Amino acid sequence: MVIEEQRTVAPPPLKPLTDLQVIKGRQQATWSAGDYARIGNTILLTAELLCEAVDLRSGQQVLDVAGGTGNAALAAARRFGNAVATDYVPELLEQARVRAEAEGLPMAIQVADAEQLPFSDASFDVVLSTFGAMFAPDQEQVARELLRVCRPGGKIGMTNWTPDGFLGDFFRMMGQYVPPPAGVRLPMLWGSRSHLRRLFGDGVSALTVKRRTFVFRHYSARAWVDYFRAYYGPTLKVFDALDPAGQERLTSDLEMLIARHNVADDGTMAVPSEYLEVVAVRR
Repeated sequence: MVIEEQRTVAPPPLKPLTDLQVIKGRQQATWSAGDYARIGNTILLTAELLCEAVDLRSGQQVLDVAGGTGNAALAAARRFGNAVATDYVPELLEQARVRAEAEGLPMAIQVADAEQLPFSDASFDVVLSTFGAMFAPDQEQVARELLRVCRPGGKIGMTNWTPDGFLGDFFRMMGQYVPPPAGVRLPMLWGSRSHLRRLFGDGVSALTVKRRTFVFRHYSARAWVDYFRAYYGPTLKVFDALDPAGQERLTSDLEMLIARHNVADDGTMAVPSEYLEVVAVRR
């Protein structure tokens, strides 16, 4: 199912490189906070589906970019791909290593920045990223790197939250309390086909996107907010930047946001969140 965009919005200009480097350093500290494994483990289904979408074959060389605790790399290894998990937070990769060891899966790990991947051109048959590369500040550079390390005819597979889904609303709400850095493009732009086309340009011969829905589930709206506040670095950092009154207001606003999206009728939380499943063929 190919999605056509109804309108195109020109992205704002990027900040200078030096500013992006500062922002990246702050982002790295953010993703190091909390315990992302507790979040990533809840969404591993999306990585399994992505490996099916790219029709991953046994023996292929597979790179997981900004992979956190290795969901996509592990999914590839379960299909007997030769997987390498990368991230710029070493602690997350260590958890990926432990997970692979527990499952008896051969998987390499490599500390790497999505904007400067330490691999030769055309090194991989499949390049994956599940809700990871989309958060790097220099989006054009990330796209260039994804294309560079993928062999001609190979596939780039991504899962990206959409701007108009629950996670888009979630990040916008947090941004009302602690605004994101000025001049940096919103990560949710990666959830737009038109923006993906701009980023990949003539580097791909085919671009297919499919709208999927992941359902966030928890005991209650408050339990989910508390969970993300404790373990999800971006949420943890926003709460830490607020005084107690601000924290209470944000908690209340997030609970109301969840209530608007919640489809559960038994007091628990079941909130569908739209994302794009992306498959691009390297030209």
